[in-house]
Amino acid sequence: MSILIICNNKDSQPWAEALRRQLPEAEINIYPEVTDPEKVEYVVCWKPQAGVLDQFPKLKVVQSLGAGVEHITRTQKERPGVQLTRIVDPNLTVDMWEFVLAAIMQQLKQLPFYADRQREGKWQPGTYRRIKDTTIAVLGLGQIGSLVAERLAGLGFQVKGWARSQKEIDGVDCFAGWDALADCLHDADFLVNILPLTRTTEGILNEKHLRYLKPGVFLINVGRGGHQNEADLLKLLNENFLSGAFLDVFQTEPLPREHPFWTHPKVIVTPHIASLTDVQSASRQIVENYRRFRNGEPLLHTVSWEDEY
Repeated sequence: MSILIICNNKDSQPWAEALRRQLPEAEINIYPEVTDPEKVEYVVCWKPQAGVLDQFPKLKVVQSLGAGVEHITRTQKERPGVQLTRIVDPNLTVDMWEFVLAAIMQQLKQLPFYADRQREGKWQPGTYRRIKDTTIAVLGLGQIGSLVAERLAGLGFQVKGWARSQKEIDGVDCFAGWDALADCLHDADFLVNILPLTRTTEGILNEKHLRYLKPGVFLINVGRGGHQNEADLLKLLNENFLSGAFLDVFQTEPLPREHPFWTHPKVIVTPHIASLTDVQSASRQIVENYRRFRNGEPLLHTVSWEDEY
């Protein structure tokens, strides 16, 4: 039995070193260096090449190196008996909360506006919004989204949350199902997307749904690039229907240099860094799941191949 690490756009070596320290008894390889495909039962991966897992006939577990699994379910065939798991890390959750709060507060207090005035050498006082007078709609109330929504409410924001199934979160007005999406969005001042990318949530940030908002809302997308229809976003930004957008994720990553988001005056671009997987913390979860697998115990944080969450 061996563990195989398959990473695209990530450095595999730190993961291999962390796992070898904690699992000295295990054979750990980095793809494509595979001594015997028949021995590979446990794969740890990030954005694996299409169909790459087909060559391992005895595969039993596929472990995502992040909170999302769409990079696996969209490129690999589901196989009977193969379990899919993801990382659920308190560090990831808190990092996301801090990032979202920073994105909201800089807009609330007009900090980008004053940075522009400084570059122009202009002393131009403006207005600002108070926390208590601000409504935030949060799309996605899973492990990360529920903490973000709850903590925003704890600071005094008026918070609404939306998910596919009903949730209960202290201080948050929760909505569930597609029929309730418009009710969740209609009076928001900020829209924060933290949904998982699934076949049902793909493209949710499109013109139809964004028109549920009142004019002047600021969008923050820290979910996945596949959630946003980028042509629709540009249209609504150019029409001044959206006041602006803080985008950490994109349909194509890295974002192509010629993409209009780079130079759009109402868009802030960050390179998918809102919440980064910590090797040491995440590797401990991988080790725990591997030992559970060896002992025939239920795995932690399993995900449905079909539902993708």
